[in-house]
Amino acid sequence: MFYYEARGRNGVRVAPNIVLSDEEHSELTQLVRSKLTSVRLMQRARIVLLAAEGKQNKAIAEQLSLGRSQVARWRERYARHRLAGIERDRPRGAPPSKVDVARLVELTTQSKPVAATHWSTRTMAAELGISAASVSRHWRANGLKPHLVRGFKISRDAKFVEKLEDIVGLYMAPPEHALVLCCDEKSQVQALDRTQPGLPLKKGRAQTMTHDYKRHGTTTLFAALNVLDGQVIGQCQPRHTHAEWLKFLRPIDRETPKDKTLHLIADNYATHKHPVVRDWLAKHPRFHMHFTPTSASWLNMVERFFRDITTERLRRGVFTSVPELVTAIEAYVAHHNIQPKPFIWTKSARDILQKVIRANRRLSSKQNEALH
Repeated sequence: MFYYEARGRNGVRVAPNIVLSDEEHSELTQLVRSKLTSVRLMQRARIVLLAAEGKQNKAIAEQLSLGRSQVARWRERYARHRLAGIERDRPRGAPPSKVDVARLVELTTQSKPVAATHWSTRTMAAELGISAASVSRHWRANGLKPHLVRGFKISRDAKFVEKLEDIVGLYMAPPEHALVLCCDEKSQVQALDRTQPGLPLKKGRAQTMTHDYKRHGTTTLFAALNVLDGQVIGQCQPRHTHAEWLKFLRPIDRETPKDKTLHLIADNYATHKHPVVRDWLAKHPRFHMHFTPTSASWLNMVERFFRDITTERLRRGVFTSVPELVTAIEAYVAHHNIQPKPFIWTKSARDILQKVIRANRRLSSKQNEALH
């Protein structure tokens, strides 16, 4: 049994009396003697044992070289909660705020703030009466990123499945004695010059570039990516009509082994299907065209090369003329071809089709909800 009281008759604080059972005394003694007991727990057990002998907090503090308040704290906790009261420290710092996570997730995914398209940490914090840091923490825990949006478009091509299986089949199981070339044009590449010189990168400061620019004309990059080894055949031309497309097909014919069949993957741009182009292809039977479904340019792996040249050479480039721009593009292609690396296609046609089916179902359900 144990007895304690917070105040004496005259309002003076009185240390609680600690009375231990034989079992409790043995338990505490074992903690003191054990080499596996932590230093903190051993010290607290000694405080309780000395208190059970009838000693006051001041005497215990002097004997153990501790603060009097520390002795009083653990004495009272043992009196209230027994061994559980001294085994663990109480949580430190401010008590955790109570956030209605379910409501936070519901508001984030099912509603919008007034006069805005999406929630920010501050607007959500003001709505729920919590801190912006709490909103950010719970968004991360639930995988929510309302500040981001991803573009998409589902192809409505009537022959989508047929074209998908055809092109993915070329990527994952290319035919023997043949080359698979992903072809496309990156049109309207602008030669942009900045109105003022920028500052270079240095410690503590990013590279700077003026937001305005001067236009000096455009060029179109025609490119054919060899799926097997990553080599790129590139050519810059001022326009992108069927005449320029034919002019690009000729170097492909010259620079590839004559004993190889050529499978060209391209989009549905009208210049690729022009009657003059078809006549030329009929006279060159080793060329076989494979067209991607409409609104499915992501199936053409040359787009990945276009992204690389844009981010690595063009976006931050400064070009005072079109010839300077063309020279930079040709130098990039030549450098790429020194140590080319092929892009590896990993998704099967079945996996892609299943994803498209799921997207169509979700879009259909959203349209039905909007109608009702």
